[in-house]
Parts: sequence; C-alpha cells; structure tokens
Amino acid sequence: MSNIERYSRQILFQPIGEAGQLKLLKGRVVIVGVGALGTVIANHLVRSGVGYIRLIDRDIVELSNLQRQTLFDEEDAKLTLPKVIAAKKRLNKINSSVSIDAIIADLNLENAEELLTGFDVIVDGSDNFMTRYLINDVAVKYGIPWVHGAAVSSRGMFAVIKSGITPCYRCLFPHATSGTGETCDTVGVLSPLTDIIGSYQAMETMKLLVGSLETTPNLEQIDIWDHTSMKMDISEGRNPTCSTCVKGQFDFLDRASRQQVSYTTLCGRNTVQINPRNKRELNLIKVAEILKKSGRVTGNEFLLRFSPEEDISIVVFKDARVLIHGTNDIVKAKSLFSKYIGN
Repeated sequence: MSNIERYSRQILFQPIGEAGQLKLLKGRVVIVGVGALGTVIANHLVRSGVGYIRLIDRDIVELSNLQRQTLFDEEDAKLTLPKVIAAKKRLNKINSSVSIDAIIADLNLENAEELLTGFDVIVDGSDNFMTRYLINDVAVKYGIPWVHGAAVSSRGMFAVIKSGITPCYRCLFPHATSGTGETCDTVGVLSPLTDIIGSYQAMETMKLLVGSLETTPNLEQIDIWDHTSMKMDISEGRNPTCSTCVKGQFDFLDRASRQQVSYTTLCGRNTVQINPRNKRELNLIKVAEILKKSGRVTGNEFLLRFSPEEDISIVVFKDARVLIHGTNDIVKAKSLFSKYIGN
C-alpha cells in the first residue's frame, strides 16, 4: 500500500479528495499545549497525514492527566516524561511518515515569534488567557490563521480566527478576566468534552489546510452535561478600535506593556513572585470558595494562603499579586499558577 492509500477513506470524502490530501501531506501545524485538547488535536492531525507538526508544552505527564489526555498512559506518568516527548513517542507509532517536532518549553514573549511562525495554522490547546493573547498577537502580526479552543467542567468553545478576515481574539475578549478563573484543577473537566472540542478544532484545522471556505463563522459553545449549545456569529464582529488587529499594538509581545505579568525568583526564599502589571482588586471571599475545592485555604482581609500539595504554598494578595512558596523554578511556578489561580 502506498503512503497516500492509507488515507483512502479520507480521500473519498469529496471536499478533501486527493488534491486536499496532498495539501495535508505538505501542511505545517503548531499545537500550543499538549494536554486534554492538544492530545486529541495531535492524534487526529497525525492520523490525517498532516506532514509536519510542532508540539509545544512545558509540563510532565501526571497520573491525574490520564482521565482525559488520550496519548498518555501509566508508564508515561511513572517515568514523569515531558508531555511532548510522551506524545511524540505515541504519535510516531501511529504514523511514522509525519514529522513531529517536540518542544519542551514555556511559551512566552521571549520565544513566541520564533516558535509559532513558519506554520500554516496555529492550534490552541492551552489552558489560560495569557497564552491565547500571545498566540493572537503572533497570528495577527504574521497573518497566520489559528483555531481557538477551551474546555472546563462540562463546557467548551471553539472558533476559527483569520487575520484581517474575522475578528481577532482580542476583538472578542478585549480584556483578560479579572479575579480567579475556573480551571480544570478547581472545577474539573469531563473527558468526552475535551474529545469533542479537540475534534472540532482538528476538523477546522484540516479545512484551513485544504483551503476550504467552509470554516465556521461562529464562536461555538456546548455544554455536554445538560445538552445545550450556542452558535454566535462573529463574522461581522471586528472591533473598529481593537488595539491588536486594527491599531497594530502587540501588547503581549511587548515587554513594556501593562498587559505583561512579571515572574521573579525571590533570592534565598525558594519562592517565585507573580506580579501582574495591570493591577486589579480581587474578591478574596470568592477566590477562597474556588480554591477550597483543591486544598486548604486560610487567610484574612488582605491575603489568602492556599496549600494544594505537600511543600507548596500559594499566597494570593488582594491586588492579584501571588507568591508561590516551595520552588524557585519559574516554569513550575507558572504551571502551578495556571492550574490553581487561572486568570
């Protein structure tokens, strides 16, 4: 059987056909985040024959990932393999003709342009707003389409964002949410949901690669627990005053921007301070209610102290500044922040 014959059932689908399959074989995609969404996306794109796929993730495989992160198994968790390495190992067995570029890295303003440019599509498998704004800045600046996705609890959403054609992410969400956002580690997430959202993202990515004009014009949302869905047509939703796609300000790539978050290792204290430059006041009572689901919370009117795991203590101040005690590793601190504090 020739390499292209392995995709015969896909080629029989008229909107793809042999011409579309050849485009997929030459396609280049970068997936940011190889967790619940990212593993589903990567699995589908590799099986579909997308020629070159870059995986970017900073974390390792843990036992709690296996409920929903479909490329990993107990051995990966036991060996504490980096997610991109475990994913590459599995994906190479699925389709050895696809080139997998595994990047163990925290995507940030220092490396985002280097890691995300040179691709036909960027796919969002991340779990936080700041990374999505960073993806959006790069995508708009370099004219790269990207596919947004998000999933938490029983709710998920996805959208296709094309620079200069659709609203950009910042048109849709001008400001990151204030306070503590829901995360998988505070309110959970259902495995069928991430399968569904990731599959939609993979499908929209394939449409972009084959040149289909039928990518969704909507921001689509579903709740798989109560069987509800909503489609919001965003095709005419560009913000005429958007600072990113209209004014060309790339705040999340700009070290001087107030949108940036400062991460500082405190000398001799085994502590990382996370300090958003865009100050806001948190409702500590509401924050405490969310965090209590994941660990012990104590505090007063000025701060909360949260202990999600042994030897780690997270202090949240009213002005949104956070201290993570128990590590001086900034990447680990960012991971803990993303897991438990969100945005």
